[in-house]
Amino acid sequence: MSTTPAVTTVSRGTGLVASTFAETAELLTISTGRDLGLFVDWADLGQSNWTKPAELFDRIGALLNEFIETNFLAQHASWTDFGTSSIGLGGSATSVITVSASTIDDIVRGVRREVRENNGQFMMNQFGIGFGWRAADFEYLEAFSQANGFASADRALQEGVVEGIHYLGCDHYWTNDNAANHVFAGVKKTHRIGILRNTYGRAHVIDFPAADTNTYLSGQSFYSRVDIGHLIPSAHSGNVFDVNVA
Repeated sequence: MSTTPAVTTVSRGTGLVASTFAETAELLTISTGRDLGLFVDWADLGQSNWTKPAELFDRIGALLNEFIETNFLAQHASWTDFGTSSIGLGGSATSVITVSASTIDDIVRGVRREVRENNGQFMMNQFGIGFGWRAADFEYLEAFSQANGFASADRALQEGVVEGIHYLGCDHYWTNDNAANHVFAGVKKTHRIGILRNTYGRAHVIDFPAADTNTYLSGQSFYSRVDIGHLIPSAHSGNVFDVNVA
């Protein structure tokens, strides 16, 4: 919906003045691609217990999935800046926050507040809020959870904290693929990712792949690729945040 309709005054016995509904199409363009192919000689395939197609494609898939995560987190310039001013420490929304066991809960509360201020409460309740912390930040979250509360602190002390934990009203994950000095936070399912179904996850085995126009390699190639694009609907861009961190 491109225009939010206004509520009008109703008078008994008078006609209704209806608002006109309008939509704006926003385009998600899938234009970025990555691929990975591995060539293995026939002799290596025959002699090695590890050089098997299943293991090779597992590794290829893991590396392509890491690219998807890195590519998503590289879109931080399209998110709303969140800095020291967002948690009451002065500065600006681009001023970096030093994450610690004493500030990590301020960051979580600040994100939830800014979503509410952007009228994103309904989406927050529907989809939840997610954080993609760095490993060191996740350690601070663990320290905070072990120092606060009773039953929850005891559980965190006994079992530790693992990725995917729901804590402080949000879902917390960690990743090594954040861009330097940037952490993702915000309402989940707001940032749209488009992946071309016809290429992603397909495993291609090529016998005797060509080396040039006159020769062929004696072995097999194992190949896969991914094509990806991104879209943040303009009406909801204030619900995803680039947390600027030291």
